[in-house]
Amino acid sequence: MNMEQIFHMVGGAGENSYANNSRLQEKAILKTKPFVEEAIKEILKSLPEKFVVADLGCSSGPNTFRMLSEVINFVDQHCRQLSQQKPEIQFFLNDLPSNDFNNLFQISKLYEEKIREEKGDDYVPFYVVGLPGSFYGRLFPSKSVHFFHSSYCLMWLSQVPKGLEGEKGYQLNGTDIYISKESSSTISQLYLEQFKSDFLEFLKSRSKELIFGGRMILSFLGRRNCPSIGEHLYFWGLLADALKELVSEGLVEVDKLNAFNLPFYTPLMEEVKSTINMEGSFHLDQLQTFESNWDPFDESNDNFVVDNDNG
Repeated sequence: MNMEQIFHMVGGAGENSYANNSRLQEKAILKTKPFVEEAIKEILKSLPEKFVVADLGCSSGPNTFRMLSEVINFVDQHCRQLSQQKPEIQFFLNDLPSNDFNNLFQISKLYEEKIREEKGDDYVPFYVVGLPGSFYGRLFPSKSVHFFHSSYCLMWLSQVPKGLEGEKGYQLNGTDIYISKESSSTISQLYLEQFKSDFLEFLKSRSKELIFGGRMILSFLGRRNCPSIGEHLYFWGLLADALKELVSEGLVEVDKLNAFNLPFYTPLMEEVKSTINMEGSFHLDQLQTFESNWDPFDESNDNFVVDNDNG
C-alpha cells in the first residue's frame, strides 16, 4: 500500500469531512498557542525581512488557517510593540499529494480578502503556497525555513511496519488491525522500530532545512505508560470488531482483513526524547504532555500534565 499516494483525511466541507470533524485537533492547536507565540518572538529577534513558515501535515479546513492566523497576529503584535518593520510571511502548507489542496486554496483566498477588509493597508503581507509530499523526507532547500509547525500528524507512520507479514504470507497480527491486548511483544517492537525510523528521518530532514536560530513545534498523540496503548486500543478495537463482522457476513474477504494493519503509533515520552537525542541535531527547549477529553465538545477534563523537560 502506497501511503503517500492514497492516504488522506476526508476532503471537502461536507458532513463527514475532516474540516467538520476535527475539533480534537483544534483543541491541540489551542493548547500549543503560547509556545507558538514564544517561538515566533525568538525568531523575530533577528529581524528577518522574510519569515518562512511551514505547516507540516496541514490537512484542510479551518484548523489550517487557525495556525496561520496565530502566526500573522503574533508577528503583527510583536512588531507593533517594538515599532519594528513587519516582515513578509511565506506560508508553505504541506500534506500528502492526495490531500484536498483545492479546499485549502479556496479558503485561503477568502481568508486573505477578510484580512484585507479588516486591516486595510496596515496588515502583515503574507503568501500561501501548497506543498504536496511526505514530511518523512526533504521538502525544502537547505537553511530556508524559520519555523516548522506540525500538529496531530507524527503518530501516523510512513508505512505499515515491516515484518508484520511473516513467512509464506502468514500475518503476525491475524485479524487485529493494530496493537491489541493479545498482541505479542514482537508486534509492539515492530511498531516502535517503524516510529523511530520515521521520526529520525523527519528530524534529519528538518535539521537541513531549518535556518540557524529557527524553531520547530511538534504535537502528536502519545501514551502515558507501557505496555498500555490507552484509549487508542479501545477505538481501534471497535473498528477491528466491525471489520470482523463484515467478514462474517461475507462482505469482506478474511485475507484482506488479515493483510490490513494501521500505520499508526502513539509513542511514550521517553521514546520521543531518546529518538531526538539519537538524531542529535536539535536542542529540546520544552517537552510537555497534556491530556484532552475525547469528547470534542467537552473541555472539563482537558489539562496539562506536570511532566516538563527543558533539556
